[in-house]
Formats: sequence, structure tokens, C-alpha cells
Amino acid sequence: MAQKIAFQGEPGAYSHQACRETYPDHQAVACRTFEDVIDTVRGGEADLAMLPVENSTYGRVADIHHLLPESGLHIIAEAFVRVHINLLAVPGTTLDQVKSAMSHTVLLGQCRDFLRENGIHGITGADTAGSAKIIAEHGQPAEAALASELAGEIYGLDVLARHIEDHDKNTTRFLIMAREPDFSRRGDTTPITSFVFRVRNIPAALYKAMGGFATNGVNMTKLESYMVGGSFTATQFYADIEGHPDDHNVQLALEELAYFTSSMTILGVYPSDRGRS
Repeated sequence: MAQKIAFQGEPGAYSHQACRETYPDHQAVACRTFEDVIDTVRGGEADLAMLPVENSTYGRVADIHHLLPESGLHIIAEAFVRVHINLLAVPGTTLDQVKSAMSHTVLLGQCRDFLRENGIHGITGADTAGSAKIIAEHGQPAEAALASELAGEIYGLDVLARHIEDHDKNTTRFLIMAREPDFSRRGDTTPITSFVFRVRNIPAALYKAMGGFATNGVNMTKLESYMVGGSFTATQFYADIEGHPDDHNVQLALEELAYFTSSMTILGVYPSDRGRS
């Protein structure tokens, strides 16, 4: 029986594409929300979760960092997926017939040049694959969708124009999560350790907490802050570093971090994806 991987969105979403590309032997399970994805894995209905965390054009995905620490899941891998945007329409449609294109607001913003050049009006939809599904149901040549080729394949739409995004390096980073952690060294790339922490309420706590990584030669590739519990003073930080917790320099850096923090939780240790470069 094939293992299952859960994603957020309709079939044909870019998260679905990420599942297909990264785990082609897994059965992809569509979920309505990110919380549903987490619950599906936590409840044993799927083995893995595919969660987008940031996009090279539009930054981090809202709410994800709030969900990770409380999810009960562990990061076991990452995947960098190239986001190609395509104009999809009902079979037999020609480009000059299209008057409007529906998609998520983020994708509409990534195709401004193409839409303007072709006189196509953008219409905001709930998501990319859902927009493709609606266009297929409407069956009107004047209406198109911006989505993945996978969405076109699933909903029976023709690709009128491929790779129409304004930025030719548009990439989304996904985290793959499981019920059990895997801290083993695997793969032949640099390990990544992801964790969250809160600093103690002392002067220059964050500056001092970060000092241990600099003095021990540990490269921090990401540091992001976000408020927790609706408080302007309670701030949690999410960080990615290069290295394994068993590495001596990482151990020293984490020990120093612990001195200046009130809490620290490792979310996962995993090989870096080659897409990072």
C-alpha cells in the first residue's frame, strides 16, 4: 500500500506539484487548510506533510511559523520547487479570445507584464488550482486561469501560454514533516537544523544569543521573528543553521543560545536541498 503525503489546496495546486516531484511514489492527499494537513498526518491518515514556508518573490507564507512549533510534527526534509505559471483555458480556446484570468492574488501579481501585454483582466480566486477548476466548470473561452500544468491536466484545460511569470527564478521552499523526528545524518549535502526560541527578558539578549553562532563559525541562513499569544512583547524566533546538533561547533553555539533564552525547541534536522544553490 502506497504511503500518503498531505498538502493544502485543491488537486493541481503547487503544493500538489511539490508532492509529485519530491515523493512520486506517495499518494497525495488534498486538505482544505494547513491545520487540516497537520491533523491528517498527526492522526495517521497520511505519513508526511508538505508545507510551503517561503517564496523567493513574495517572502514567507503567512501563519506557517505559528503552526510549526505546536504541530507535534518534525521536519525531516526540505524541497525547493520552481513555480512556473501557465495560462489555462477550455479546449479549443485561442489567446486572443481570453479577456480575464482567475488565480490567487499572489500569482496575479507575478504575471502583471503578461496580462497587461495581452489585455487580460486579472480576477482574484481563492487559490490557483481552485481557479482552474472553476474555469473548467464555466466552460467559457473568454475566461482563463493562472495555474500549474498539473492543474490543467487534472481539470482538462489547454495550456495557452507557458511560464509567463515576470521573475524567471520564482521558487517556493517547502518543509516535509512527519510524526517522528529523524536526526540521523543522511544524504551528501550540508545538514540543516531548524529551531524556535524565545529570548530572556534581559538587555541585548538577542544580540548575545546570536554571538555564539558567530564565534563558533556556524552559518545561520534564516532568522525570523513573530509575535505569539497576541502580545507585542512576547516574541518567538525561527532559525535555520547549517550543521548538525552533534557537531562540536553547533553544540557550543546552542549551549550559548540556551543561556540567553527562556525556551528552545529543535523542529528538525535534515539534509539541505540542492535547490538552495
